[in-house]
Amino acid sequence: MAKRRARRTNAGGDGARPENVPGARELIVVARDDALLRATPEGVASLAGADVRPLARAVERSQGTLRRLFATTEEALITERLELEATAAAPVPDLSVYYYVDAPDERLDDLAAELAETETVEAAYVKPPGEPPIAPPARGARARRADAPDSGAAPAATPDFVARQIYLQSAPAGIDAQFAWTRPGGRGSGVNVIDLEWGWRFNHEDLRAIQGGVVGGVNSSDDDHGTAVIGEISGDRNGYGVVGICPDAHISAVAFSMPTAQAIRMAADRLRPGDIMLLEIHRAGPRHNFQPRLDQRGYVAIEWWPDDFDAIRYVVSRGIIVVEAAGNGAEDLDDPIYEIRPGGFPQSWRNPFNRSNRDSGAIVVGAGAPPPGTHGQNHGADRSRLSFSNYGALIDAQGWGREVTTTGYGDLQGQPDPDRDRWYTDHFSGTSSASPIVVGAIGCVQGILRQQGGRLLTPATTRDLLRSTGSPQQDTPGRPATQRIGNRPDLRQMIGRVASGGTQQPTVRLIALDCHRTEDWFGPDEAYLNVNGRRVWGPVSLNNGQSADLTRLRPIAFRRRARIDLYDEDNGGWDPDDHLGTGYAWAGTPGEQSLQFRGHGAAYTLTFEVNG
Repeated sequence: MAKRRARRTNAGGDGARPENVPGARELIVVARDDALLRATPEGVASLAGADVRPLARAVERSQGTLRRLFATTEEALITERLELEATAAAPVPDLSVYYYVDAPDERLDDLAAELAETETVEAAYVKPPGEPPIAPPARGARARRADAPDSGAAPAATPDFVARQIYLQSAPAGIDAQFAWTRPGGRGSGVNVIDLEWGWRFNHEDLRAIQGGVVGGVNSSDDDHGTAVIGEISGDRNGYGVVGICPDAHISAVAFSMPTAQAIRMAADRLRPGDIMLLEIHRAGPRHNFQPRLDQRGYVAIEWWPDDFDAIRYVVSRGIIVVEAAGNGAEDLDDPIYEIRPGGFPQSWRNPFNRSNRDSGAIVVGAGAPPPGTHGQNHGADRSRLSFSNYGALIDAQGWGREVTTTGYGDLQGQPDPDRDRWYTDHFSGTSSASPIVVGAIGCVQGILRQQGGRLLTPATTRDLLRSTGSPQQDTPGRPATQRIGNRPDLRQMIGRVASGGTQQPTVRLIALDCHRTEDWFGPDEAYLNVNGRRVWGPVSLNNGQSADLTRLRPIAFRRRARIDLYDEDNGGWDPDDHLGTGYAWAGTPGEQSLQFRGHGAAYTLTFEVNG
């Protein structure tokens, strides 16, 4: 895969400056399940008695060390998985099979190929370096904003920049955070947020309240990007500078100074169900053979790589909401190129950008245009897809991808003043700036629900809420709304949907009814379905091997459980309808599920999805 080439840009408006940051390439090894591989300080072993000598010799020749990707022992990971499976809101991945090799970068590609041929290894692949998903510079961005305050040395007292944060204002231009603040808990109180990237400036004058600093990894001195991200989410309420969307949330950070999947799991262990994790990272994808580029073309969301996907699934299985930048590669994530399994990936790998294959459970965020005229600029119709943003069915919601006023960088206030604790920007950008807006909206809603003492949003109900509310995406020339980046959150709608009863009412969505064997011996059944005693579909004739598509039916709201009954209608008035079986959909078990109906010798499978 990619040869290492680190990169950095500024806030997105004054050009790209290659610098020596941020991520390194990673060689990931996936062990065969039956090998029972174990990595210890003394070396590698197999509890199944497999020959590990070829693996050990290859690593030694590379001057490398094989390490567990996830810091605890394999036995502890297996035990944790079994415990989580009893209560998890989503499938729990097996993290015990993942390892990484710490070796010189120039040896990683050859070593991966060699390791993939050993009998104890299922897969070995080299990941391109991760990078912050800040946008390439906008055309004409070097021209000074006509309405921008003079930069240069900061004034004696920082002015109030909140009026420039239009994304806080009423929909559709903003997300109506100011409405959320009128509700108890609506500033995010009681909610924990962890941002994952490389560097932050937690001693910035506007970021000193309700924060835990860097709680994992090593903070980078290249800290403008992280400073801008947390300013959007949790800028302090102090009468100057900016204010965050959910400023009463507790924010902290974990640095990608370690393998990315390892950092994701580390952050999860500091969060509770209902808390929020933000992944501010993208990588060079297959479009340009995984090669890093200054223009970021072909960059994609990190869940495409198996170890990152499973780390995200682990987080989601614990009820933690993961918000993931879609990436700035200008890619159609529905393109067939993403169905092609790269060399080195496990044989079981399936494209995660197609959620019918598999679903990480993350909220994936694209970048939309701000209202024309914001800061004197026009990036296309409000809420239209920005040209660099990835798009497709995977994307759940959008945020502002240009002209975001926040902390850091110093183009609004600061440069060339050396006091970087007083720097602010007017044009943070990319899926970098879009994703914190979605995080902030979720934080406001969760704060209200915590204040009410009701049931919190889950990863699944959060996704459903974002997709079913908000200000719709708009067309702009060359970038139609069919290039999906989703809706911009509207907190007034979101709160109205969930807050009155403490949470969004659970729903069951019927997907398909498959007939394997009819109840009637000599012809088709006249099948129909009742939910909680009310007929919702049918009767429809179904014969052996036939399937009924139910996806056009409206989702059905319920409380603790929904009773689902399948019947075969008998036309004779003297003969009651045959009851083929009963099943239940339960609140708090989100995701796609199935029921089997076997009454009166019939055999049917109902596929459905629970949200909430």
